[in-house]
Amino acid sequence: MLILTLLQTNPLVALTFVAGLVIGISIHEAAHALVAYRLGDPTGKIAGRLTLNPAAHLDPIGTIALLVVGIGWGKPTPFDPFNLRNIKRDSALISVAGAASNFLLALALSAPYLIAYYTGTLNHSILGVYQIITIAIWINLILGVFNLIPVHPLDGFKVLAGLLPRDWYYDFIQTERYGIFILILLLFTGMIGKILYPIVSVLFNFLIPGFTAPF
Repeated sequence: MLILTLLQTNPLVALTFVAGLVIGISIHEAAHALVAYRLGDPTGKIAGRLTLNPAAHLDPIGTIALLVVGIGWGKPTPFDPFNLRNIKRDSALISVAGAASNFLLALALSAPYLIAYYTGTLNHSILGVYQIITIAIWINLILGVFNLIPVHPLDGFKVLAGLLPRDWYYDFIQTERYGIFILILLLFTGMIGKILYPIVSVLFNFLIPGFTAPF
């Protein structure tokens, strides 16, 4: 179990992992609710999801999965497509908002390091702090990339649907019923990791050059 291993080896790393996970999921789901609200759908706000309070967003199974294997999800934020002006486009915007929020958080966390790195002002104190902060950056990149995999019920399904030509859109939406089985297959065969970690590693190296991935 990942979290127990971290607790045994370095409690500070374990606490940073949990904090990064909780904050990342909360921002991800709140971003869905915020964009939906701005696009005319108050469903998420009415459901109490337009908040950064982790209690409103953490999914028990998704949280346990991330703690155990490093891949997880939050409680899906509801939205009513019939409140949207353009269901195809706006559903994609709402869906991509979650991943975008995780990428923006990772960028914000890495910004002080990047400035110091490219201005030649890195010192031991910054490096020491970022030994820990890189964990939160890595987690948010994982959340962002994982949720963009175009398989229902992940956000990437609606994002890809919104990008497809209208003739292909309706055929693609019909595959929604098979999504959970495809996702389970990807998880149990280990294909998720082969898809996920190369992409996350590239993004991590771009945001934190000179550091190795924490996991």
